[in-house]
Amino acid sequence: MTKAEIRRKLRAERLAHAQALPMQVRALVFHRPPRPALEMVPEGASVGLYHAVKGEAPAGGYARFFAEHGYPIALPWFADRDAPMSFRVHSDPFDGDDLVDGPFGLQPNEDAAEIVPQVLIVPLLAFTPDGRRLGQGGGHYDRWLAAHPGTVTIGLAWDIQEVADLPHEPHDVALSAVVTPTRILGPFA
Repeated sequence: MTKAEIRRKLRAERLAHAQALPMQVRALVFHRPPRPALEMVPEGASVGLYHAVKGEAPAGGYARFFAEHGYPIALPWFADRDAPMSFRVHSDPFDGDDLVDGPFGLQPNEDAAEIVPQVLIVPLLAFTPDGRRLGQGGGHYDRWLAAHPGTVTIGLAWDIQEVADLPHEPHDVALSAVVTPTRILGPFA
């Protein structure tokens, strides 16, 4: 099966799983980072997150938690679909008043300050028990992480997104840990 076929299948499974969860459950999962994940975040570190699209594990609770505890937070920002990914300050994780439509969904406006996160909470389509990640296929996170080695990367995923194995290429960057609604995998070496 090709990566494109795997992505198509996993997107459909992830969406079906997320939509089948009762609203009360969706509101509770990923409300705040669990202690082992928090221990991977240095005091005062800047934290990059993502604005979840339909079916993705929600990162909004983490954004609010880190903002309430004084961590600078940021979301991906793109000038256009072909531009490299950078991160800009997300100043309002409660109402999202600082977000505008971007090439890949909501993002901070272009006047928001650019920052380089030390910790990155990343979305994914699939993960393996050893921390490999399959993303959307654009390579944005892999390129950003290659340019910023040493960044702590924590994936958020539904339990059903775990797979035994994934195609792996030299540019693929492994995660530091994965958090699901029921467990934490990692930290990985």
